[in-house]
Amino acid sequence: MPLPNRFFLKAESRYLNYLRDERRLLKNTLDACSSDFQIFSSFLAQEGINDFAAVTPTVIQRFLAAALARGVSRRSNARRVSLLRGFFAFLVRNGEITANPFSFIDLPKPDRALPHTLSLDDVDKLLQTPTAPTPLAARNLAMLTLLYATGLRVSELVTLPLIAVNLSARFLRVQGKGDKTRLIPFAMVASERLEDYIQHHRQRILRGKTSPYLFVTRRGQAMSRLRFWQIVREETIRVGIGKPCSPHTLRHSFATHLLARGADLRSVQMMLGHADVATTQIYTHVEDEGLRRIHKQFHPRS
Repeated sequence: MPLPNRFFLKAESRYLNYLRDERRLLKNTLDACSSDFQIFSSFLAQEGINDFAAVTPTVIQRFLAAALARGVSRRSNARRVSLLRGFFAFLVRNGEITANPFSFIDLPKPDRALPHTLSLDDVDKLLQTPTAPTPLAARNLAMLTLLYATGLRVSELVTLPLIAVNLSARFLRVQGKGDKTRLIPFAMVASERLEDYIQHHRQRILRGKTSPYLFVTRRGQAMSRLRFWQIVREETIRVGIGKPCSPHTLRHSFATHLLARGADLRSVQMMLGHADVATTQIYTHVEDEGLRRIHKQFHPRS
């Protein structure tokens, strides 16, 4: 793959700084944007394009067609079009080009992929209390229980400050995407496991160190997202759940199980921290699919 054009890299850097400073996007989101920019820039280099004015709707359609030919999903292409449309609008505002070629490009209709969830039986298996738990096992169980109890994003869970937890009132104060704060309640089981971890195990893990984080490592730091993903996988295998499971699976399960029991969509949206209720509506489709499977299996005229 050709190296990205230098003219593109300079403008990309300015736009990423804008997204960080003005739009206050998180580092993980900015890293994903940078990756998408590199792919588009490399395509322009391959096409011999070294001027933004030479990026036409025809060029963009070739880029999208090449991505689909490589097996890139429509969802990923839609994300890239959205990013690049904003980028070229930024160039127009700065007077670097006169028109935004992405204004003529419709967002590719993404493939609808329903989120994976766990059954209630699988959740019970995953959240069962181990016999004679070690401090790390108690921490892991508290993390898994709180994740299912609140539907936190994994990035929110691993960086949750100790002061964000109110055990007596049983709620979390979470700083989510865009620095938006939301309050999330949690039930007694999660409260009891958190209290046990904080009172009896957290300081044993720290070994005299101090840390602002609720869930700590032996170095006193926040756990990485990758490490927690590994913990979820290890625990899934340990309890005999025969399906893939990630931290996001528990977030999906939280939302799906709430809606299945009558929770209103707006409340679930607020707890998940979705900016748009349309994002939350995907979980209603999960429940619809479950009803269809039951109907097909048990209806005498299916």
